[in-house]
Amino acid sequence: MPPLIRVVLAEDEVLLREGLVGLLTRFHFEVVAAVGSAPALLEAVRAHEPDLLVTDIRMPPGQHDDGLRAAVALRAERPSRAVVVLSQYVQTEYASALLDSGDGRRVGYLLKDRVADVAEFADTLRRVAGGGTAIDPDVVRHLLHRPRDPLAALSAREREVLALLAEGHSNAAIAARLHVTEAAIGKHVGNILTKLDLPPSDDTNRRVLAVLAYLRRHGS
Repeated sequence: MPPLIRVVLAEDEVLLREGLVGLLTRFHFEVVAAVGSAPALLEAVRAHEPDLLVTDIRMPPGQHDDGLRAAVALRAERPSRAVVVLSQYVQTEYASALLDSGDGRRVGYLLKDRVADVAEFADTLRRVAGGGTAIDPDVVRHLLHRPRDPLAALSAREREVLALLAEGHSNAAIAARLHVTEAAIGKHVGNILTKLDLPPSDDTNRRVLAVLAYLRRHGS
């Protein structure tokens, strides 16, 4: 019998969540917490320190990418945390954000409608918990065929910060809007400038160049 793997599961649809709990239990996983929102996921992982966390991308309270953001935040706290995210369809930006988190290992991005074999799904979770990586083939194809884009290296949050910079917001205003510290925004801005490979200059000029790169990409 394989070793018991402790799991925190996050899925906002009750029937699917209960079904996954039953499936994982059947394949010798111990579900130490099953939650229905991103804040509850953060709390559960920090409380239980599981071997693996499995989460849907779209979760309350925002019903956007809250589950993914929670997973990335948890990997930032401890890069070795094993994470598998489940998605309805290919979202290369989300996949990139996840793959860029932590140390690049112990991570999985799976499409829900392509999980046809539950035993294979369980094996995939074990592989990620053991240090491997599992990315759905459709996601890999989309990542490999993306057009070259100066903003491609930015994470989902960094793109969000850059969009707000383009609207003319200060670091303090962006921090207030995103409910994070001004220091965190300063770090994001620094990462954006570095990833866009902007030439050394005063910070104001580099911020303008970053905004221009954003507007060139998203302009009509």
